[in-house]
Amino acid sequence: MAKSSSLNVRVVEGRALPAKDVSGSSDPYCIVKVDDEVVARTATIWRSLSPFWGEEYTVHLPLDFHHLSFYVLDEDTVGHDDIIGKISLSREAITADPRGIDSWINLSRVDPDAEVQGEVCLAVQTLEDVQGRCLHCHVLQARDLAPRDISGTSDPFARVFWGSQSLETSTIKKTRFPYWDEVLELREMPGSPSPLRVELWDWDMVGKNDFLGMVEFPPQVLQHNPPNGWFRLLPFPRAEEDSGGSLGALRLKVRLTEDSVLPSQYYQPLRELLMESVLGPAEEDAASPLAVLEELTSGDCRQELATKLVKLFLGQGLTGPFLDYLTRREVARTTDPNTLFRSNSLASKSMEQFMKLVGMPYLHEVLRPVINRVFEERKYMELDPCKMDLGRTRRISFKGAPSEEHVREASLGLLTGYLGPIVDAIVGSVGRCPPAMRLAFKQLRQRVEERFSQAEHEVGQADVKYLAISGFLFLRFFAPAILTPKLFDLRDQHADPQTSRSLLLLAKAVQSIGNLGQQLGQGKELWMAPLHPFLLQSISRVRDFLDQLVDVDGKEEAGGPARALVPPSVTVREGYLLKRKEEPAGLATRFAFKKRYFRLSGETLSYSKSPEWQMCSSIPVSHIRAVERVDESAFQLPYVMQVVTQDGAGAPHTTYLQCKNVNELNQWLSALRKASAPNPDKLASCHPGAFRSGHWTCCLQAERSASGCSRTHSAVTLGDWSDPLDPDAETQMVYRQLLLGRDRLRMKFLEDSSMDTTLEAATEQGACTDALARQREAAARLLEVLTDLDQAHEEFQQQEQGKVVSGPLRP
Repeated sequence: MAKSSSLNVRVVEGRALPAKDVSGSSDPYCIVKVDDEVVARTATIWRSLSPFWGEEYTVHLPLDFHHLSFYVLDEDTVGHDDIIGKISLSREAITADPRGIDSWINLSRVDPDAEVQGEVCLAVQTLEDVQGRCLHCHVLQARDLAPRDISGTSDPFARVFWGSQSLETSTIKKTRFPYWDEVLELREMPGSPSPLRVELWDWDMVGKNDFLGMVEFPPQVLQHNPPNGWFRLLPFPRAEEDSGGSLGALRLKVRLTEDSVLPSQYYQPLRELLMESVLGPAEEDAASPLAVLEELTSGDCRQELATKLVKLFLGQGLTGPFLDYLTRREVARTTDPNTLFRSNSLASKSMEQFMKLVGMPYLHEVLRPVINRVFEERKYMELDPCKMDLGRTRRISFKGAPSEEHVREASLGLLTGYLGPIVDAIVGSVGRCPPAMRLAFKQLRQRVEERFSQAEHEVGQADVKYLAISGFLFLRFFAPAILTPKLFDLRDQHADPQTSRSLLLLAKAVQSIGNLGQQLGQGKELWMAPLHPFLLQSISRVRDFLDQLVDVDGKEEAGGPARALVPPSVTVREGYLLKRKEEPAGLATRFAFKKRYFRLSGETLSYSKSPEWQMCSSIPVSHIRAVERVDESAFQLPYVMQVVTQDGAGAPHTTYLQCKNVNELNQWLSALRKASAPNPDKLASCHPGAFRSGHWTCCLQAERSASGCSRTHSAVTLGDWSDPLDPDAETQMVYRQLLLGRDRLRMKFLEDSSMDTTLEAATEQGACTDALARQREAAARLLEVLTDLDQAHEEFQQQEQGKVVSGPLRP
């Protein structure tokens, strides 16, 4: 039985942070760590003591993670950034409430002695001889220790305590991965049995030694189960100090999702029920198992359910029937076309998630060139008189204070200069839009035309068929991506305030185009009027574009084989990185890294001097055995990663790449790990340093072929649109959602005989009774499947705990 674990983290905002700059303010940002591994860095909010970030991350984790930490720092242009405070959440604290954490939490001071990390490998024996009882503590090695010296390493030694005795190992200089292989012998002194404590310290020539961590074993463990293996280092036990809010607080949302995924055959009955819902006759839509499931979900759960269902049906080749089923239900219960798909129904959420999952490469191709221009040029644009900063414009131009009209004219020219290429790119992208999206929009248009063909409303029939599509494509896809490019992987960092305002104006304009100009001149934003002529000119082009978009032949094949979410040939990540030259001789480290443009697909990691360069080299993804961070001390450079490969002859090779910042590093690590996830013979350990001057810089071993000194982290990835399809994990999530609503399911459909039996599709009492019977039948079948899955989970759990004899379980 496979197990999966993912952590959803949202860093919302901060309040009452202390001022760290002479100006009386701070420039705060937040670093997120999982078990001392940096997984994310928020944007810096300049000159604010109450910053708002609103950044969200999903991290796929190994099952043995222990704690999650948030560090708030003040960014300084000169010198080191100042640490404001931290929040540390244990695994137990996160899982105490199934809904997770959603609250304000006070920051606490950062205690250097509590900032420990890494593990130590020990083998302990207790022996009896003529002199009495003695203890042999074999201190083999340690790994991933905290760097305490300015060089990014430490000089570690171990100190062992048993009763009143203590002994020390030798000191290993300049390493975070010391190898001692020393046996320390201690004699038991008279008195009660004593615990064994092993402390690790960083030796300093000047000043006191720095604490690196400790482990402790009680006498009962020493007697009955002597320690033998790797043990996580812990800080000295001490009471948690509460700063009383003097360091400020963060508002955090954290939720840990852990699942035990059964073998595929156990989920087949539930999958068949869901597939049956979308393939059945339209008159049974309201009484299908999927309709029952929709009744049980709401709010945040609905979005997560929509994502999993879309991926599940993608893997079965049934996305078209699934979306068509939801569309039929949505239009059937909508009487006013003005409100069609305006709510956060399962149909709206599913179409939105479908576009993100299938259409992200398309979105990048259409919007990235203009978005990059906006970020690089950083032009000042403003149409709202209440927000115009005339003094700022004067400081830029040095020509005196311009009039409000002058600023409006200049901003209008800049906005249309960006909007023109955006509209051109969109209306010219018919051939690049994924066929699955075009087919989904074609079905959507057909259902809307059937439902509202004879209706007389404020919105004409012609507009309804266009608005149904543009409401998704423009209002829920293009406009949000323009507003927050980082959330759609268009940029690595959030925009600064000025660029954010420019993006907001562009997003509003694209929304107006998506609304086909129906709300122009209405509402509170009359200051957008100068843009109206351009928007009205674009609307006819958008109508033609939507007509061409749905003019597609073919029908998605129902029940096709499961397939990858992203075709292997599609580029999932690209950009400039610095690549270390092969075995540079006599070159300074900085000059050994050369700028190259990299592209990653499911098949190859290729690179060349520039995006247009014809000659390129490539690394087959199938050859990748590990993708890991590299210690800063290896090359005295930050944000370096290594791609360890093995060719057909079995020869290993390591490619070193440097990124611009920690977020870009995490994104490349995640993308490469996902692309190489199916590869066999993945490495369990590797060297986080480099082999230079005849030894590894991490563990100081002199053999290039020496075994790795640190564990690999192939399971740690960032969740995003490129996550691979996993039908079993997705069905497990649907099962979990049904578990949460099982009591409501019984009460609503099976136990409550007086419930309202009015259904949208029912027009006669007989039809209503039949529909109710079908609903109850669907609910009963779902409950039966839940019972079977409950029993399978229980049997597997007992088998893992050794409570039952290993044997074949019933399929």
